[in-house]
Amino acid sequence: MNANRHPADARRLAFAAAVLLSAGLAACSSTSAPMTASATTSMTAASQAGLPTPVQVPAGHRVAWETVGVGQITYECRAKAGTPGAFEWVFVGPDAELRSRSGMKLGRYFGPPATWASDDGSALTGTQVGLVPAAAGNIPLQLVKANPATGRGVLEGVSYIQRVATRGGVAPAMACGEGQTGQRQVVQYQADYIFWKPGA
Repeated sequence: MNANRHPADARRLAFAAAVLLSAGLAACSSTSAPMTASATTSMTAASQAGLPTPVQVPAGHRVAWETVGVGQITYECRAKAGTPGAFEWVFVGPDAELRSRSGMKLGRYFGPPATWASDDGSALTGTQVGLVPAAAGNIPLQLVKANPATGRGVLEGVSYIQRVATRGGVAPAMACGEGQTGQRQVVQYQADYIFWKPGA
C-alpha cells in the first residue's frame, strides 16, 4: 500500500514546488515594479526634453536633488500700481514642504524672500531668470539662478533651480476691490523643484 501512495505523493510535492516558485516570481515582480515607476517619474521630471527654452538649464549641469513642493501660497488684495481705482491679488509668499517622491519630508520652501532649505542645514535663495505659463489654473514654470548656499549639505554648489510640473497656486478668483484691500487668501499648490549643479 505504501508503494501505491508514492506516485501520488510525488505529484503533490511537484505541484507544491511549482506553486511556491510561481509565488516567489510574482513577489519579485511586485517589489520591483514601484522602483521602476519611481525612477521613470524622476527621470521625466529632471529631463530638459519637452521643456520650454526659457526654463531649460544651460548645458553642463547635472541634477543634484529632486523634490516635490507641497503647500500653499498667500496672496493679498492691493491697489494696482499705476492704475488708479484698480485692485489685484498680489503674490506674498510660499510656505511648502519639500518632499521626496515617496512623500518623505526633506526640507522647506518659504518666503519672502523665496528660500529653499534642506533639513540637513543648507539653504539658498535665488533670482528668477526664466518664466513660462503653465496650463490654466497652475502657476508658471520657472527657472531660478541660485545664490551661494549657506550651511553645509545638499544645496552646496547648486547653481539653478527649476520649478516644473506645477499644480494649482494661482491667484484667487474671488473679488479684489477697495473693500477687500489688505485681505489675504491662501491657495494650495504643488510643484517639482529640481536642483542643478555644474558637471556632466
